[in-house]
Amino acid sequence: MKKKLTAVAVGCALLFTLGTGSAFADSKLDSAVDKALGSKYASGGTTTSGFDCSGFTMFVFGKLGIELPHQSGSQYKMGTAVSKDELIPGDLVFFNTNGKGVSHVGVMVSDGKFAHASSSKGVVISKLSDDYYVKRYVGAKRILSTDKFEQVTSDTEDHDDVE
Repeated sequence: MKKKLTAVAVGCALLFTLGTGSAFADSKLDSAVDKALGSKYASGGTTTSGFDCSGFTMFVFGKLGIELPHQSGSQYKMGTAVSKDELIPGDLVFFNTNGKGVSHVGVMVSDGKFAHASSSKGVVISKLSDDYYVKRYVGAKRILSTDKFEQVTSDTEDHDDVE
């Protein structure tokens, strides 16, 4: 049953990502990420005035009604492990950028791309296939249930709760 639900969720994700531009141009997930894009990096930051990586994922998931702790290692302990070939928008991706274990986190936004707060560039979208991230990739976790995934990635006209 769990494998069937996962297959359905992945299938839905693939259908959504076949378009051009942003995979979820009118979704709650996309709207939450868009509100933060371009924000500067700030250690300990959790607002559009400045984010660190886990502050950014806290912000995005907070807009979706899900609380996350403010530390990438703590976020890594949540959810269900997901293999790289099963990643869908909303999955958290984790990296070891300092040689001491999980130290960076981002959120998948479309096929092979994730949004994150880069210490040098602020909140940006990067490719998981970039050499830097390939070498530092630790794993991924699915925080969103199948129902929540469908809710936050479906097109919607009403974004009042994401303001």
